[in-house]
Amino acid sequence: MGQGRKGSSDQKEGKKKRDDCPTPEDGKKCRVCRFPLPVALLQLLLGVAVTAVAFLMLAISPSLLTRETPHWAGIILCLVSILGFILYCITYQPDERTSMQFIVKLLYFILCTIGLVLSVLVVAFAGHHHSQTSNFICEEAGEDCVCVLDQNDPLARTFTYEGVSDCEVITGTLTFYFLLQIFLNLAQALVCAVGAFIMWKHRYQVFFAGLQIGSFSTEQWQKV
Repeated sequence: MGQGRKGSSDQKEGKKKRDDCPTPEDGKKCRVCRFPLPVALLQLLLGVAVTAVAFLMLAISPSLLTRETPHWAGIILCLVSILGFILYCITYQPDERTSMQFIVKLLYFILCTIGLVLSVLVVAFAGHHHSQTSNFICEEAGEDCVCVLDQNDPLARTFTYEGVSDCEVITGTLTFYFLLQIFLNLAQALVCAVGAFIMWKHRYQVFFAGLQIGSFSTEQWQKV
């Protein structure tokens, strides 16, 4: 009788544990939130926004330098996001047992780091040019716009923007675009930093909790 009651209680406990376990449908509910899909989506949106604003700036005048129209930073971030989508689609194997998964993870981490550095660089350039264009004193010279920082200084550097008939575009629209690039690239740098940190933490901050489940075998230690 004792063994029967014991077996019955064990069956009830086992049934209770099975009921407490998440069903496959519960695990699929948060599949959209799984890394790196949210980060890759943000990287794609920000990369497209940065590239679009850069080409709008380039349409103002062909005299703008490459550092003033940072489409390169946006394009690189779009490539990083595509790599993140590929990483999301690869079937997960613990401890990078597949070479493809290891290579994609490594490339994603490196490109996120590069994206972070480039975004900070763009913020520095955009901040400098925004401060500069905010203090411009411009006048029209034919089909060009000539700007200086100080009219009373004969040795002051002259900035000539070709194909600009209205200098308000330089002191107003271009200044606004520089400010927009600052905010977009700050967000871009933050997203890249989050992606690189999560990837690094997942790879190097995994540790054993010291909990053992059902067996004394070392393979049964719970990894968190």
